[in-house]
Amino acid sequence: MPTPMQPRPSAEAPVVPLNGTRIQARSVSQRVRGAGRVLDDVSLDLAPGQVTVIAGSSGAGKTVLLQTLAGLRAPTVGAVLHDGTRPGAPGPEFAFVPQEDIIHRELPLHRTLVYAAGLRMPAGTPAEAVTVRVDGVLETLGLSARAPTPVRALSGGERKRACIAVELLTRPQVLFLDEPTSGLDPVTGAALLRTLSALAGEGTTVVLTTHTLADLLRGDQVVFLSPGGEVAYAGEPGALCGAFGVGTVDEVYEAVAGGARVERAVPADVKETAPPDVERTGAPSPVPPRRVGAVRQWSLLTRRGTALLLHDRLSAAVLAGSPVMIVAMFAVLFRAGAFDPAAPDPGSTAMIMFWIAFGAFFFGLTYGLLQICTELPVLRREWLAGLRIGPYLASKLTTMLPVLAVADALLLVVLRALDRLPAAEWTTYGSLFVSSVLASAAALALGLLASAAVTEPAQATLMLPLLCFPQVLFSGAFVPVPRMTGAGEAISWAMTNRWAFEALGSGVGLESLWRAGASPLGRPLLESYGDSFGHPAGRGWLVLAGFAVLFLAVTWVILVRKCREGVVRSRAGR
Repeated sequence: MPTPMQPRPSAEAPVVPLNGTRIQARSVSQRVRGAGRVLDDVSLDLAPGQVTVIAGSSGAGKTVLLQTLAGLRAPTVGAVLHDGTRPGAPGPEFAFVPQEDIIHRELPLHRTLVYAAGLRMPAGTPAEAVTVRVDGVLETLGLSARAPTPVRALSGGERKRACIAVELLTRPQVLFLDEPTSGLDPVTGAALLRTLSALAGEGTTVVLTTHTLADLLRGDQVVFLSPGGEVAYAGEPGALCGAFGVGTVDEVYEAVAGGARVERAVPADVKETAPPDVERTGAPSPVPPRRVGAVRQWSLLTRRGTALLLHDRLSAAVLAGSPVMIVAMFAVLFRAGAFDPAAPDPGSTAMIMFWIAFGAFFFGLTYGLLQICTELPVLRREWLAGLRIGPYLASKLTTMLPVLAVADALLLVVLRALDRLPAAEWTTYGSLFVSSVLASAAALALGLLASAAVTEPAQATLMLPLLCFPQVLFSGAFVPVPRMTGAGEAISWAMTNRWAFEALGSGVGLESLWRAGASPLGRPLLESYGDSFGHPAGRGWLVLAGFAVLFLAVTWVILVRKCREGVVRSRAGR
């Protein structure tokens, strides 16, 4: 009976291609900004169907070499060839597993892989074929029994295999892994290496980096880098210790750190630095599969985002808690009847409009702040697989805006039921609803921008008060815009809350209410606010929509830049 970590034969199991990719590095040197030269004159020949283990001390350039061999970094000097040609944009034959998890943790494993397959497999693939492929990959990696388990409940080794499963969905010819056994216990790490060896035995070229000593003896070839990024050894694992005249792998690290290096003859075709400028001759290249289109990507991402939202307890708590908190605040802050035409309370009416604006802002911001930073590794890998940033951002809006609209509508309904808003026509409440939704949309876009700009969720949490305080101070509610200094007024122009506050005030008719009311506070308050509520609500709508578009455009730029960091196509060197 096969062990859980070993591939099990099955009539439905996927067949990995028997023609793996041959990878050659020709006198490759690599410089990294801020670190100088990381690789120095590296020449290698990695045969198809083998497991190549890249080792070396910390800072020796293992990850940089892996990215360079994968074609994600163009070498500063020299060339990398995949089957005799420079690697272009990653395709279905390419698989790269970074150190971070590249799958979401909230959904069951099988469902997670179905969404990943929908983005990676050729357009038009029937749902039945996707399911068969996912089932086959799970069986190959010994994860069939864990298919209904949420990814967060998997063990460390199972999550590593789950990330590999994502990459095997497209039957890649070459599989790159950055420290796949890091953090695993020895038994689980050894089992994972056996799984990778089995994949290599079926034809896939497997290249991995490692810090685990035992991994060096489990591959077909070891590439050991010196601290200066040179190849200190490249050859069979069994000859590693003998080549340095030591008895253990630990001593190999000590010898290499002391400057030891095994000279070896490199074939001339690997050492030559000028790669051919023409494509391989021989059998014609297969027609690349049709990639998933933008609309299809948007649809898949929207469905996945909705599923993640429903399964994520933190997001569910924020979704449910924010409207409740705002409504409770209104109930205890303001008395009923502030909008009574016979005896209005101008101060309370202004504050009610402000807190509606801020509530809509708070809903959108909190919903957007954790949307991107928590899944950036997933986004980067899916971007390499062909995901477009535009559909990705559009899916965030499609997932979150209906939720925000419901929250805004609920807020208005409850406030009217509590007599914190006036008895008015549907046109008035239609205007208030549009103002609230646009305020939430602009805040959501701002939250997505902040989420894209930070590097981890903790930083996004710290951004919440930093983004909220200016919106409160410069909204024009507590200090009317005409009473601000020149600098304060200039800052207020950039605050979405100002435009939402003014649009809401215009929509509910604050200016006419204050002018007609019997309260002596009405006219002085009207004078202090100037013409803040004298413009049509549509003016604020246009400004809020413009801010939303601007924030989304900047978010797009940031995400494209982050996805391209360190990913310089080798083809650009032509």
